[in-house]
Amino acid sequence: MENRPAEYPATLDQTDWAALNTAQRIKHLELEGFVLFPALLDQAQVTAIKAELDRLPTIATDYSENQRGHSNVQWSNSPNCIDLIANPTITSFLETLFGDELVVTSCVFALSRPGHPGIAIHTDAQPYGSKIFGLQASAPRLVRVLYYLDDLTPERSPLLVIPHSHLSLHADGNPYHRYLSHPEAEMITCRAGSAAIINQTIFHANYPNLSQDD
Repeated sequence: MENRPAEYPATLDQTDWAALNTAQRIKHLELEGFVLFPALLDQAQVTAIKAELDRLPTIATDYSENQRGHSNVQWSNSPNCIDLIANPTITSFLETLFGDELVVTSCVFALSRPGHPGIAIHTDAQPYGSKIFGLQASAPRLVRVLYYLDDLTPERSPLLVIPHSHLSLHADGNPYHRYLSHPEAEMITCRAGSAAIINQTIFHANYPNLSQDD
């Protein structure tokens, strides 16, 4: 992987995620580095969760006023959000995946508003002493579960992943690297109520929000 200009178009993922069984989902996550669970939440659940999150104050990132977040949602008055941590479909899958007791390391709300420029391609792994991710960085096996409360379209901050990048032993796969673009980037879109699970060491990001929707 190199620092390349952002002219490389992404390949739109066409996987029939609903057709995968548990074994196929585990294989996809282990080899590709990510997996999607479509239509995991119904509209009533999405509406209730969004109502709770709308009440939480958000803080802008240092690179864009339109990329905002709220940390430690589990300590807020947000019962539907907290229940989501123990979603039975996801926890059952993760128990099969890990074969061990599950430990939750964080619960964060992120909002990519119109004008969000996109996030640099990065990993969530910082294995050599960085304090950016705290204790998460020292976890021997960690995945991040991303619940989407709005439709992801090509114009509305879809997920970007570099498949297989978590398997690379090359120097370009150093988890501290950041990239503006990559020729093997895949764009993942989905409907509200879907969830993605990514390996902590996969290179990923989200694209800009070119729409007029939060």
